[in-house]
Amino acid sequence: MRLRHRFALLALLAVVTPLVPALTLPSTAQEAAAEMPPMPRPRPDPDSLPPPLPEPRPSASAVTAATAATDAIAALTSVPQPVALSARVTADGTPIPDGVVWRIFDTHPDASGELALVAKSDIGAPTVELPPGEYVVHVAYGRAQTSAALSVVPGANEKTFVLDAGALRLNSAVTGDIAIPVGLLKFDVFTAGEENDRALVAEGLRPNDIVTLNAGTYHIVSYFGSTNAVVRADLRVEPGQLTDATLYHHASQIGFKLVSEEGGEAIADVEWTVKTAEGATVFSELGAFPSTVLAEGEYLVLAKQGSQVFNREFEVQAGSPREIEVLTTVY
Repeated sequence: MRLRHRFALLALLAVVTPLVPALTLPSTAQEAAAEMPPMPRPRPDPDSLPPPLPEPRPSASAVTAATAATDAIAALTSVPQPVALSARVTADGTPIPDGVVWRIFDTHPDASGELALVAKSDIGAPTVELPPGEYVVHVAYGRAQTSAALSVVPGANEKTFVLDAGALRLNSAVTGDIAIPVGLLKFDVFTAGEENDRALVAEGLRPNDIVTLNAGTYHIVSYFGSTNAVVRADLRVEPGQLTDATLYHHASQIGFKLVSEEGGEAIADVEWTVKTAEGATVFSELGAFPSTVLAEGEYLVLAKQGSQVFNREFEVQAGSPREIEVLTTVY
Protein backbone atom coordinates (compact mmCIF):
# COMPACT_ATOMS: atom_id res chain seq x y z
CA MET A 1 0.00 0.00 0.00
CA ARG A 2 2.82 2.38 0.93
CA LEU A 3 4.65 1.31 -2.23
CA ARG A 4 1.58 2.17 -4.34
CA HIS A 5 1.49 5.72 -2.93
CA ARG A 6 5.15 6.23 -3.86
CA PHE A 7 4.54 5.22 -7.47
CA ALA A 8 1.58 7.59 -7.66
CA LEU A 9 3.75 10.48 -6.35
CA LEU A 10 6.50 9.78 -8.87
CA ALA A 11 3.97 9.76 -11.70
CA LEU A 12 2.59 13.12 -10.59
CA LEU A 13 6.09 14.65 -10.51
CA ALA A 14 6.76 13.32 -13.99
CA VAL A 15 3.67 15.13 -15.26
CA VAL A 16 4.40 18.46 -13.47
CA THR A 17 8.17 18.67 -14.25
CA PRO A 18 7.89 19.43 -18.05
CA LEU A 19 5.66 22.42 -17.25
CA VAL A 20 8.21 24.22 -15.05
CA PRO A 21 10.42 25.68 -17.88
CA ALA A 22 7.36 27.38 -19.37
CA LEU A 23 7.23 29.75 -16.37
CA THR A 24 9.86 32.57 -16.61
CA LEU A 25 10.46 34.56 -13.47
CA PRO A 26 12.90 37.44 -13.08
CA SER A 27 16.13 36.16 -11.63
CA THR A 28 17.09 39.45 -9.96
CA ALA A 29 15.48 42.62 -8.68
CA GLN A 30 17.34 44.66 -11.31
CA GLU A 31 15.76 42.75 -14.17
CA ALA A 32 12.36 43.19 -12.56
CA ALA A 33 12.85 46.92 -12.25
CA ALA A 34 13.95 47.18 -15.86
CA GLU A 35 10.64 45.84 -17.03
CA MET A 36 8.66 48.41 -15.04
CA PRO A 37 7.38 51.46 -17.00
CA PRO A 38 8.92 54.90 -16.03
CA MET A 39 7.04 56.68 -13.35
CA PRO A 40 6.28 60.44 -13.79
CA ARG A 41 8.11 62.83 -11.50
CA PRO A 42 5.96 64.37 -8.85
CA ARG A 43 5.24 68.06 -9.47
CA PRO A 44 5.06 70.41 -6.48
CA ASP A 45 1.85 72.21 -5.81
CA PRO A 46 2.49 75.96 -6.39
CA ASP A 47 0.03 76.81 -3.67
CA SER A 48 1.98 74.76 -1.16
CA LEU A 49 5.35 76.47 -1.87
CA PRO A 50 6.62 79.06 0.64
CA PRO A 51 6.79 82.70 -0.61
CA PRO A 52 10.19 83.82 -2.06
CA LEU A 53 12.54 85.63 0.25
CA PRO A 54 12.95 89.38 -0.49
CA GLU A 55 16.26 90.41 -2.13
CA PRO A 56 18.62 92.20 0.19
CA ARG A 57 18.65 95.93 -0.41
CA PRO A 58 21.92 97.86 -0.10
CA SER A 59 22.13 100.27 2.72
CA ALA A 60 22.00 104.00 2.10
CA SER A 61 25.68 104.33 3.06
CA ALA A 62 26.68 101.66 0.51
CA VAL A 63 24.69 103.40 -2.23
CA THR A 64 26.27 106.72 -1.37
CA ALA A 65 29.77 105.24 -1.40
CA ALA A 66 29.20 103.56 -4.78
CA THR A 67 27.82 106.76 -6.29
CA ALA A 68 30.77 108.76 -5.00
CA ALA A 69 33.21 106.25 -6.47
CA THR A 70 31.42 106.31 -9.85
CA ASP A 71 31.43 110.11 -9.90
CA ALA A 72 35.12 110.18 -9.00
CA ILE A 73 35.98 107.80 -11.85
CA ALA A 74 33.83 109.77 -14.31
CA ALA A 75 35.42 113.04 -13.22
CA LEU A 76 38.90 111.58 -13.60
CA THR A 77 38.23 110.19 -17.07
CA SER A 78 36.57 113.36 -18.38
CA VAL A 79 39.25 115.87 -17.37
CA PRO A 80 41.32 116.82 -20.46
CA GLN A 81 44.94 115.72 -20.28
CA PRO A 82 47.93 117.32 -22.05
CA VAL A 83 49.09 115.54 -25.21
CA ALA A 84 52.35 116.64 -26.87
CA LEU A 85 52.50 115.78 -30.59
CA SER A 86 55.41 115.92 -33.02
CA ALA A 87 56.13 114.67 -36.54
CA ARG A 88 59.30 113.62 -38.35
CA VAL A 89 60.03 113.04 -42.03
CA THR A 90 62.02 109.91 -41.17
CA ALA A 91 62.48 107.99 -37.93
CA ASP A 92 65.97 109.42 -37.36
CA GLY A 93 65.08 112.94 -38.54
CA THR A 94 64.45 116.04 -36.48
CA PRO A 95 60.92 117.18 -35.60
CA ILE A 96 59.22 119.15 -38.39
CA PRO A 97 59.02 122.77 -37.16
CA ASP A 98 56.06 123.97 -39.24
CA GLY A 99 53.81 123.24 -42.18
CA VAL A 100 52.14 120.32 -40.40
CA VAL A 101 48.36 119.99 -40.20
CA TRP A 102 46.97 117.87 -37.35
CA ARG A 103 43.45 116.45 -37.21
CA ILE A 104 42.29 114.35 -34.26
CA PHE A 105 39.15 112.23 -34.48
CA ASP A 106 37.05 110.30 -32.00
CA THR A 107 36.95 106.56 -32.65
CA HIS A 108 33.15 106.47 -32.44
CA PRO A 109 31.21 107.55 -35.56
CA ASP A 110 28.74 110.40 -35.21
CA ALA A 111 25.13 110.42 -36.44
CA SER A 112 26.29 110.75 -40.06
CA GLY A 113 28.57 107.73 -39.76
CA GLU A 114 31.76 109.81 -39.87
CA LEU A 115 34.41 110.00 -37.19
CA ALA A 116 33.88 113.21 -35.24
CA LEU A 117 36.68 115.81 -35.43
CA VAL A 118 37.61 116.71 -31.84
CA ALA A 119 40.75 118.83 -32.38
CA LYS A 120 42.76 120.47 -35.16
CA SER A 121 46.07 122.34 -35.25
CA ASP A 122 48.51 123.71 -37.81
CA ILE A 123 51.36 124.14 -35.34
CA GLY A 124 54.46 122.06 -36.03
CA ALA A 125 54.55 120.41 -32.59
CA PRO A 126 51.31 121.24 -30.76
CA THR A 127 50.18 120.31 -27.26
CA VAL A 128 46.46 119.59 -27.20
CA GLU A 129 44.08 118.84 -24.33
CA LEU A 130 42.08 115.63 -24.68
CA PRO A 131 40.01 113.58 -22.21
CA PRO A 132 41.41 110.09 -21.60
CA GLY A 133 40.32 107.68 -24.28
CA GLU A 134 41.07 106.37 -27.76
CA TYR A 135 41.57 108.63 -30.79
CA VAL A 136 42.74 108.58 -34.42
CA VAL A 137 45.31 111.20 -35.43
CA HIS A 138 45.81 112.27 -39.07
CA VAL A 139 49.03 114.15 -39.89
CA ALA A 140 49.61 115.95 -43.21
CA TYR A 141 52.83 117.60 -44.37
CA GLY A 142 52.53 118.80 -47.93
CA ARG A 143 51.11 115.82 -49.85
CA ALA A 144 52.66 113.38 -47.36
CA GLN A 145 50.32 112.05 -44.71
CA THR A 146 49.83 109.31 -42.16
CA SER A 147 47.25 108.20 -39.60
CA ALA A 148 47.69 106.32 -36.33
CA ALA A 149 45.82 105.48 -33.15
CA LEU A 150 46.37 107.56 -30.02
CA SER A 151 45.62 106.44 -26.46
CA VAL A 152 45.28 109.23 -23.90
CA VAL A 153 45.71 108.31 -20.23
CA PRO A 154 45.58 110.45 -17.08
CA GLY A 155 48.80 112.46 -16.85
CA ALA A 156 51.21 113.74 -19.47
CA ASN A 157 51.06 112.11 -22.91
CA GLU A 158 53.54 112.26 -25.80
CA LYS A 159 53.49 110.78 -29.30
CA THR A 160 55.71 111.18 -32.36
CA PHE A 161 54.52 110.37 -35.87
CA VAL A 162 56.91 109.33 -38.66
CA LEU A 163 55.73 110.29 -42.15
CA ASP A 164 58.41 108.35 -44.07
CA ALA A 165 58.36 111.09 -46.70
CA GLY A 166 60.54 112.59 -49.41
CA ALA A 167 60.26 115.46 -51.88
CA LEU A 168 59.93 115.77 -55.65
CA ARG A 169 60.92 118.65 -57.94
CA LEU A 170 59.90 118.47 -61.61
CA ASN A 171 60.87 120.21 -64.82
CA SER A 172 60.60 119.56 -68.56
CA ALA A 173 62.43 120.53 -71.73
CA VAL A 174 62.21 119.86 -75.46
CA THR A 175 64.47 117.09 -76.72
CA GLY A 176 67.89 118.63 -77.15
CA ASP A 177 67.64 120.51 -73.84
CA ILE A 178 65.62 123.32 -75.37
CA ALA A 179 64.03 125.28 -72.55
CA ILE A 180 60.26 125.51 -72.31
CA PRO A 181 58.57 128.70 -71.07
CA VAL A 182 57.35 128.21 -67.50
CA GLY A 183 53.84 129.32 -68.41
CA LEU A 184 53.46 126.45 -70.89
CA LEU A 185 54.30 123.66 -68.43
CA LYS A 186 52.37 121.91 -65.69
CA PHE A 187 52.52 118.54 -63.97
CA ASP A 188 50.09 116.09 -62.40
CA VAL A 189 51.19 113.43 -59.92
CA PHE A 190 49.32 110.14 -59.57
CA THR A 191 49.82 107.02 -57.52
CA ALA A 192 51.53 104.19 -59.40
CA GLY A 193 49.70 101.23 -60.90
CA GLU A 194 47.29 100.56 -63.74
CA GLU A 195 45.65 103.60 -65.31
CA ASN A 196 42.20 102.81 -63.94
CA ASP A 197 43.58 102.31 -60.45
CA ARG A 198 45.65 105.52 -60.18
CA ALA A 199 44.62 108.22 -57.72
CA LEU A 200 45.44 111.90 -58.21
CA VAL A 201 47.92 113.09 -55.58
CA ALA A 202 48.88 116.58 -56.84
CA GLU A 203 47.50 118.58 -59.76
CA GLY A 204 48.75 121.54 -61.79
CA LEU A 205 52.25 121.73 -60.33
CA ARG A 206 54.51 124.32 -61.93
CA PRO A 207 58.15 123.72 -62.94
CA ASN A 208 60.54 123.53 -59.95
CA ASP A 209 57.72 123.36 -57.42
CA ILE A 210 58.78 121.13 -54.54
CA VAL A 211 56.08 118.76 -53.36
CA THR A 212 56.38 116.56 -50.28
CA LEU A 213 55.17 112.99 -50.79
CA ASN A 214 55.15 109.73 -48.92
CA ALA A 215 58.04 107.55 -50.06
CA GLY A 216 57.09 105.37 -53.00
CA THR A 217 56.64 105.26 -56.78
CA TYR A 218 54.47 107.83 -58.56
CA HIS A 219 53.16 108.29 -62.10
CA ILE A 220 54.07 111.76 -63.44
CA VAL A 221 52.30 113.49 -66.35
CA SER A 222 53.95 116.55 -67.95
CA TYR A 223 51.84 118.84 -70.12
CA PHE A 224 53.58 121.13 -72.64
CA GLY A 225 50.88 123.53 -73.76
CA SER A 226 47.27 122.42 -73.82
CA THR A 227 46.98 120.50 -77.09
CA ASN A 228 48.63 117.12 -77.39
CA ALA A 229 52.21 117.37 -76.13
CA VAL A 230 52.16 115.03 -73.13
CA VAL A 231 54.96 113.00 -71.53
CA ARG A 232 54.56 110.37 -68.80
CA ALA A 233 57.05 108.74 -66.48
CA ASP A 234 57.17 106.69 -63.27
CA LEU A 235 59.44 108.16 -60.60
CA ARG A 236 60.58 106.89 -57.21
CA VAL A 237 60.56 109.15 -54.14
CA GLU A 238 63.01 108.10 -51.44
CA PRO A 239 62.43 108.90 -47.75
CA GLY A 240 64.32 111.93 -46.54
CA GLN A 241 65.56 112.84 -50.04
CA LEU A 242 64.75 115.43 -52.72
CA THR A 243 64.25 113.81 -56.14
CA ASP A 244 64.94 116.10 -59.11
CA ALA A 245 63.53 114.98 -62.46
CA THR A 246 63.39 116.49 -65.95
CA LEU A 247 61.01 115.05 -68.54
CA TYR A 248 61.68 115.59 -72.27
CA HIS A 249 59.01 116.43 -74.83
CA HIS A 250 59.12 115.56 -78.53
CA ALA A 251 57.18 118.64 -79.55
CA SER A 252 57.47 122.24 -80.68
CA GLN A 253 55.72 125.57 -80.39
CA ILE A 254 53.97 126.39 -83.66
CA GLY A 255 52.58 129.75 -84.80
CA PHE A 256 50.32 130.37 -87.81
CA LYS A 257 49.52 133.29 -90.11
CA LEU A 258 47.62 133.74 -93.34
CA VAL A 259 49.52 135.85 -95.87
CA SER A 260 49.10 136.88 -99.48
CA GLU A 261 52.83 136.37 -100.10
CA GLU A 262 55.75 134.79 -98.30
CA GLY A 263 56.88 136.96 -95.43
CA GLY A 264 53.87 139.21 -95.86
CA GLU A 265 51.69 140.67 -93.14
CA ALA A 266 49.18 138.46 -91.42
CA ILE A 267 45.58 138.71 -92.50
CA ALA A 268 43.13 139.32 -89.64
CA ASP A 269 39.86 137.63 -88.73
CA VAL A 270 40.90 134.12 -89.72
CA GLU A 271 39.35 130.94 -88.31
CA TRP A 272 42.08 128.34 -87.77
CA THR A 273 41.72 124.58 -87.48
CA VAL A 274 44.53 122.04 -87.14
CA LYS A 275 43.91 118.36 -87.81
CA THR A 276 46.09 115.29 -87.41
CA ALA A 277 46.89 112.99 -90.32
CA GLU A 278 44.02 110.80 -89.09
CA GLY A 279 41.58 113.73 -89.35
CA ALA A 280 41.18 114.49 -85.63
CA THR A 281 40.91 118.18 -84.75
CA VAL A 282 43.49 119.14 -82.12
CA PHE A 283 43.42 122.94 -82.29
CA SER A 284 41.06 125.74 -83.31
CA GLU A 285 41.22 129.48 -82.78
CA LEU A 286 40.16 132.83 -84.25
CA GLY A 287 42.78 135.51 -84.89
CA ALA A 288 45.69 136.73 -86.95
CA PHE A 289 48.57 135.13 -84.99
CA PRO A 290 47.40 131.95 -83.27
CA SER A 291 49.95 129.64 -81.69
CA THR A 292 49.95 126.31 -79.96
CA VAL A 293 52.23 123.41 -79.00
CA LEU A 294 52.08 120.27 -81.11
CA ALA A 295 53.66 116.87 -80.61
CA GLU A 296 55.82 115.45 -83.40
CA GLY A 297 53.81 114.31 -86.40
CA GLU A 298 52.06 115.34 -89.62
CA TYR A 299 49.20 117.83 -89.63
CA LEU A 300 46.84 119.80 -91.87
CA VAL A 301 46.03 123.41 -91.10
CA LEU A 302 42.86 125.10 -92.40
CA ALA A 303 42.54 128.90 -92.55
CA LYS A 304 39.04 130.21 -93.24
CA GLN A 305 38.77 133.88 -94.18
CA GLY A 306 35.27 134.97 -95.12
CA SER A 307 33.87 132.33 -97.45
CA GLN A 308 37.29 131.11 -98.57
CA VAL A 309 39.23 128.27 -96.94
CA PHE A 310 42.97 127.90 -97.39
CA ASN A 311 45.04 124.95 -96.18
CA ARG A 312 48.52 123.58 -95.90
CA GLU A 313 50.08 120.32 -94.82
CA PHE A 314 53.06 120.51 -92.48
CA GLU A 315 55.21 118.36 -90.22
CA VAL A 316 56.25 119.05 -86.66
CA GLN A 317 59.63 117.98 -85.31
CA ALA A 318 60.99 118.50 -81.83
CA GLY A 319 62.89 121.74 -81.67
CA SER A 320 62.68 125.46 -81.26
CA PRO A 321 59.49 127.44 -81.98
CA ARG A 322 58.60 127.90 -85.64
CA GLU A 323 55.98 129.68 -87.75
CA ILE A 324 53.78 128.19 -90.47
CA GLU A 325 52.61 130.53 -93.24
CA VAL A 326 49.51 129.74 -95.26
CA LEU A 327 49.47 131.54 -98.63
CA THR A 328 46.32 132.81 -100.24
CA THR A 329 48.01 133.07 -103.64
CA VAL A 330 48.40 129.31 -103.89
CA TYR A 331 44.68 128.86 -104.46
